[in-house]
Amino acid sequence: MQRTAQDWLVFAQLTHHNAMAVGMVIGFQFSPQFLLLPWTGYAADRFDRRRLLITTQAVMAMLSLVLGILDVTGLVQLWHVYVFAFLFGCVTAVDAPARQTFVSNLVGDVDLSNAVALNSISFNVARMVGPAVAGVLISGVGSGWAFLTNAASFCAVLGSLGFLRRNELHQNKRAGRSPGSFVEGFGYVWKRADLKAIFFMLFLIGAFGLNFPIFISAMSVRVFHGDAGQYGLLMSIMAVGTVTGALLAARRENPGFLLLLPAAAIFGTGFALACLMPNYELFGLALIIIGISTQTITTSTNSLVQLSTEPVMRGRVLAILIAIALGSAPVGAPFVGWISDRFGPRQALAVGAASGFAAAAVALHYLMKHRQFRINFRTGRPGFSIDGGLHEQVAAIRTRLE
Repeated sequence: MQRTAQDWLVFAQLTHHNAMAVGMVIGFQFSPQFLLLPWTGYAADRFDRRRLLITTQAVMAMLSLVLGILDVTGLVQLWHVYVFAFLFGCVTAVDAPARQTFVSNLVGDVDLSNAVALNSISFNVARMVGPAVAGVLISGVGSGWAFLTNAASFCAVLGSLGFLRRNELHQNKRAGRSPGSFVEGFGYVWKRADLKAIFFMLFLIGAFGLNFPIFISAMSVRVFHGDAGQYGLLMSIMAVGTVTGALLAARRENPGFLLLLPAAAIFGTGFALACLMPNYELFGLALIIIGISTQTITTSTNSLVQLSTEPVMRGRVLAILIAIALGSAPVGAPFVGWISDRFGPRQALAVGAASGFAAAAVALHYLMKHRQFRINFRTGRPGFSIDGGLHEQVAAIRTRLE
């Protein structure tokens, strides 16, 4: 609800359908993922994650409350949204690695892959319901009430964290205070070709593909001439795809790198179809395809990175993953917004399609160079062979933990 109301406030109320302004908001909100990167992952590895989450969630509640009051009273200006987006991004940069790695404290590493997928389901059910409810609230009483509702919802989050049975949590091994320990994650990633390939794929998709507020708002208003209700419904339709992708991911016990190749290719194909769709309904169907592939990529990379990383390094490596997946938006969002304003929303969707196909090319290059991926026709139809090195590495870490 917060994201939908924020993007609509900028796109339709504070500017005259300026997609680049939405891109600037995305840039301000996600740039702290890069700016604070050396400290956010270290904080998740060094401090008590539950207490850290209580602090970050309380601060986000206050930011939502103040922005909602400014909007409801009619005092809000564009620069206010920029400032609050940046502050919200700073808190989220600390919150996200702690929240993602806290899943392993709740269930342990043996069930981590399934837990990450189930966590994604609950998150994406909220993404399916929230934008639609936000659209109704914006149309009925204004965007400010969506911010205030979001602020009130943090009471449930803080209550849940407070009532957890702390004696049953799986304690993580804390990172030490040694000099340079907060940058050890970079060195760890640099030695791993698989992690470098994953992060490069995420950068391409995050910078030029995961700018859904720009794509959907521009298509909804400029091409299909819709209102806030239609925009919220389109966001919810895409969330149907992400929930489906999360459900499929929950069935996989061990994620594999090989899955990322078709997922990235389908991501690009979904954008290409969305670019060509002539009406609102068919565009919504294309968004479902994009949602499934997006969730497959994000959930699989999250699980794969956590399971193949030593527990003591997990917070720092995951912080790099989150920073690239979300923090790459400041690189691509203003450019995608400019493409939409200058050449049209469909051309901006073409940029998203290109990002998916480029990510698929990165995955294919890694598989062929490091995993001996080969296509053959021995049985008269296409098949493939691949070295199971990374899968064996994940299995070895899991066996040790068991």
